[in-house]
Amino acid sequence: MSLKKVDVLLVGAGVMSATLGKLLAQLDPSLKIMMVERLSRVAHESSHGLNNAGTGHAGYCELNYTPEQADGSVDIRRALAINAAYEVSLQFWSYLVESGVLPEPEKFINPIYHQSFVWGEQNVDFLRKRYQALHSHHLFEEMEYSEDHAVLRKWMPLVMQHRDPKQPVAATQVRHGTDVDFGVLTRKLVKAMTKHDSFELQLGHTITGLKQHEDGRWHVRIKDNHSGHSKTVDAGFVFLGAGGGVLPLLQKSGIPEAQGYGGFPVSGQWLICKNPEVVKRHTSKVYGKAAVGAPPMSVPHLDARIIDGQPALLFGPFASITTRFLKQGSLLDMFSSIKAKNLKPMLAVARDNLELTRYLIAEAFRSHKDRVASLREFYADVKEKDWELASAGLRVQIIKGCDVNGGRLEFGTEIITAKDGTLAALLGASPGASTSVQAMIEVIERCFKSRVKSVGWQRKLKEMIPSYGESLDENVALLHAVRARTLATLGLEHREGKVSSAAKR
Repeated sequence: MSLKKVDVLLVGAGVMSATLGKLLAQLDPSLKIMMVERLSRVAHESSHGLNNAGTGHAGYCELNYTPEQADGSVDIRRALAINAAYEVSLQFWSYLVESGVLPEPEKFINPIYHQSFVWGEQNVDFLRKRYQALHSHHLFEEMEYSEDHAVLRKWMPLVMQHRDPKQPVAATQVRHGTDVDFGVLTRKLVKAMTKHDSFELQLGHTITGLKQHEDGRWHVRIKDNHSGHSKTVDAGFVFLGAGGGVLPLLQKSGIPEAQGYGGFPVSGQWLICKNPEVVKRHTSKVYGKAAVGAPPMSVPHLDARIIDGQPALLFGPFASITTRFLKQGSLLDMFSSIKAKNLKPMLAVARDNLELTRYLIAEAFRSHKDRVASLREFYADVKEKDWELASAGLRVQIIKGCDVNGGRLEFGTEIITAKDGTLAALLGASPGASTSVQAMIEVIERCFKSRVKSVGWQRKLKEMIPSYGESLDENVALLHAVRARTLATLGLEHREGKVSSAAKR
């Protein structure tokens, strides 16, 4: 059995690992980095275009990021945090475009209006309060709002067609929203890294074991899926960024910080339309309100998308129940993740989320006609024959212990790091890819503490991300400066028809 020594081992070839790898390579080009992926292709699970919402989540249109409180007020804290984090991603991508590392930005990111749309007096009241709370903050100062049918027919003609003129409706929009193909972005990042001798990509390889030795380094067993041969990699730092595959690997690591965590997998499906006559009639992302009891990842939205260069309309996703942790995983994934340390939290979550479970089971048995009926609330003239069903991404929501109920289900992301900083893992889902740069900077700050404080690393981080070390939430002038730069560099100043024309390039 061979033994190979590296400074950094990245597990999973998705956007998180690719982002961390590129950040570290920029900070120290001499680092020996290896990326291991069990599939034969890069970005073919959670980061793939069809497996990811691709919205460029910034809190502009996602109503689940701004929950209504018991007193009727709207909590905007999470939307502010996500928006500021996405601005960090935009800055890093801008730097890479300016440096020639990433190709023409329209290959992976394009401008598109981000719109929220609701109907019914109660929902209109909610959206009005949401707008008032967000618009007063400089991060959202360019948000527009209207309850006027005539105005909304201009904003979203397909959605407003044949709608009852007496129906109470409301919408918001932000013109500098984005559509991101995270699959393309990830592949471009990895391709850029493969040009350097200090980086090695191992596709079609599975992690079968990892153990920390007395010197603090990790010995990781890797099996070639084709030949069956195994080898051991000696790594100074390990990052587990394999999406739904992280939890089992984190459990294998044996670090105390992993104890008590469990996973609740949720799968999804899209309705997809590629009919050019329909696609050209809708050029925005329209998010509505989730059904009562629905998980956040199933917030209904009608999206204009560009996936692998091809324009399409997507509606959904329709959540469903599963026991797999990966689309190409095993039905035993969830059961094999149950351990003595997480049994109590998982049982508590099962007990306290029976309504969610029933909802997911019911969704799994919906017919094509039923799904199209949901779409008809957004698009009255929908024709069943124009839309086909396709699998969306699979997300493993976090289960963790708590003193009150024994366990709780969380719909977010969480970074777990070993006390000595030699291993880090990312669990959870939304907003995920959109905040990948901020998340991976946090990994670097936790796990490379002494180096990140050095003058050289601080200078480089500031060069790549001008807002680094400062708060875009608080600094109005800084936000305006970095946003003006990223919109220009990434070609995100919205012009009518730009999204559609970008797909033809």
